[in-house]
Amino acid sequence: MALCGSPHDAEDLVQETFARVLSRPRLLRGDDELAYLMRVLRNTFLSSRRTASRRPQIAARVEELDLPDRGPGEQPEEALEAQAVYGAIAELPEDFRLALVAVDVLGLSYREAGRALGAPEATITSRLHRARRRVVATVDGKAAAGRFQPASES
Repeated sequence: MALCGSPHDAEDLVQETFARVLSRPRLLRGDDELAYLMRVLRNTFLSSRRTASRRPQIAARVEELDLPDRGPGEQPEEALEAQAVYGAIAELPEDFRLALVAVDVLGLSYREAGRALGAPEATITSRLHRARRRVVATVDGKAAAGRFQPASES
């Protein structure tokens, strides 16, 4: 979801990734299955972005906007904070975003993320640290600017 920015697009990306993987079965050995799926997911995402960049952009209508789902137990403040976090992740540079998604969202180890992204483990560690710092700074900056402050109790 951090790659795409919306749950709907994330579901589409996962479905398209599995369709690609299942269309050409391969025999994988060892612990490379998750790294392989991450690499296919990333490549599918990048291919869809390239394709979308070649198409003319159309402004979204209000009824087409993907607003956050509000579950019965979820507080509006939590929804706004989650939206701010996902927005901050989506604004990260691609290398930082991919490292953050691989480790924090998908739960890969640093070594698995490094294999999936084609980077040394130490590089993943530094990208992840910088990405987390930027997300915190962005979210804290929006809170300080009053973009999503919880309502005060009266």
